[in-house]
Amino acid sequence: MTTPDAHSPRTDGPVTAGMSLLPLDGGDIHVCQDGPRDAPALLLIHGSGASSLSWQAMVPPLAAAHRVVRIDLLGHGRSAQPADGAYGIPEQAERAARVLELLDAAPAVVVGHSSGGYTAVALAERHPELVRALVLVNTGPRRDALLAQDAGAAGAQVQWPPTDEQIRAFSGGGFPAGSDAPRILAEELRLMSFRSFLTTMRASYAYLAEQPVPDRLAALGAPVQVVYGEQDGRWVPESYGDYRAVPGVRVDPLPGVGHTSILEAPERVAELVLSFAGDGHGDGRARPGGPTPAGG
Repeated sequence: MTTPDAHSPRTDGPVTAGMSLLPLDGGDIHVCQDGPRDAPALLLIHGSGASSLSWQAMVPPLAAAHRVVRIDLLGHGRSAQPADGAYGIPEQAERAARVLELLDAAPAVVVGHSSGGYTAVALAERHPELVRALVLVNTGPRRDALLAQDAGAAGAQVQWPPTDEQIRAFSGGGFPAGSDAPRILAEELRLMSFRSFLTTMRASYAYLAEQPVPDRLAALGAPVQVVYGEQDGRWVPESYGDYRAVPGVRVDPLPGVGHTSILEAPERVAELVLSFAGDGHGDGRARPGGPTPAGG
């Protein structure tokens, strides 16, 4: 593994599992890069309480033909807490935009899991020139579709970090029996403070309250793929049908998969993302035989 200097990210040559801390105005942000430097870029944005580690199992297939950039949003993982205390979706989107600019990795296909999808959408809203297409993975479409109550929704103090059992309760029991997802999420939560988690969750709910995600996407006009687990215990699974109102959207359900699909079925999610990117969204060239709009 190579580790570039924290304040001098590499700008040429192949990317081989490089990690760096990029200095931003609000605090240093942890970045991981994999894949060929000159390949089309994929920016992966984790959800609340997670980090770039959530994507680990998906990196090998994605990096075979793409430049894969993963970030820890400020307040998460190995990134600093925001110096200004701002955990809002627009603020996180601006930081993601700055990463793409510093790394000269735009335009990118931006992939967000869960609330990371809100940051991805806000990035496209604020900087459309940096985003080639969007992939939302288990990203709830509207506030009233939320099933599971968690520490962020209730605002209650809980054991920190939560136990596997508490994480299962927060997610509405949306993990398959024997899944390692609760353990992996618990490990990631140990990297952040309870305040960061609580504030991040509230920021996601505030973003949803302003306007449902499908309405935001319809106004953008960017190519969109939506991937979701049919056993999602966090959001009403049927609510993902709201995305079918977005012109040209591709909707890919995953039978037998819950909310943390990138941990439960990483190979299947990666295959779907690669199929979408390979239909011309990854390199800007339109190809015949692309995705079926609003298909299942």
